[in-house]
Amino acid sequence: MTTEIRLAFAHPSERAAATAPRGPLDRISLRDHVVEVEIGAFQAERGTTQRVCFNVVVEVEPLTGPIDDDVDRILSYDRVTEAIAHELAEERLNLLETLAERIAERILLEPQAIRAFVRVEKLDRGPGALGVEIVRARNQMAHGPLVEDDRPHPRLVYLSNAAIASGNLSGWLDQLEQGDSPLVLCVGAPDLPRPCTGHRMTQRRIDLLAIEQNAWVLAARDPRCVVVETRTELDWAMKHGQISVWAPSKIVLDAVDGPATQPGDAVALAAWFAASFAAEEMLVIGAGAPEGGDLPLRSVPVEQARL
Repeated sequence: MTTEIRLAFAHPSERAAATAPRGPLDRISLRDHVVEVEIGAFQAERGTTQRVCFNVVVEVEPLTGPIDDDVDRILSYDRVTEAIAHELAEERLNLLETLAERIAERILLEPQAIRAFVRVEKLDRGPGALGVEIVRARNQMAHGPLVEDDRPHPRLVYLSNAAIASGNLSGWLDQLEQGDSPLVLCVGAPDLPRPCTGHRMTQRRIDLLAIEQNAWVLAARDPRCVVVETRTELDWAMKHGQISVWAPSKIVLDAVDGPATQPGDAVALAAWFAASFAAEEMLVIGAGAPEGGDLPLRSVPVEQARL
């Protein structure tokens, strides 16, 4: 086996040494860290976990002066495992490439970190380990530090079918747009029969798709309403003053800690969504407000709505 092929399959610590830039760098490593996680783009990978193995090497600036056995002066191994745990808990992902990229990105926020080698492998999807390895350097990062509370806190408004059909809809949106917070609208399923499968998971999909149909109905009622389905779309919309209508399938199905409620209880589903995005308030027009939770809630009948 040639040196190049052997290095391609060697542990990232050996690859880091072989590709070291000019000047010595220290390295810390995590080997064969195995976690049970739900990940994957195929339908067979949903609703079940599989073993994923992480190998990580972080190149760091050598310390100057005595260490004095002071843990605060070094990049702790815990920061590596915490980066993995954080990204696994943040969102269900389809691709190992996305997971590896986010782990490297988070590790490189540490002031000591210069370069990160991240190898992620699925252990249960084939006869061997199927995976990806990436190398990222701090000077490649195009963005600033990740700030956990960087997202705006939206005002979430649930609209019943009567509210969607109301002649006052545009007027309500005019009033709601005057606030300082981004506006996100949620809806339930339309008042139409839909298939009943008798199977919990398939029925969940059908009910979520019914809500998305109604989201498009609302978007047709007022051109300011834009249907969004991903966290990236929603973050962009909130930062640019767009009125968003939530299409729930992707965020619900990709949630690590998904809603306890079923999509048939659309108001409770909207309340879960509001809490997960740290909404500052939830207003319900034409339906009862859900009970419990710490989110400020207000419910008004359609005929009495004064916003």
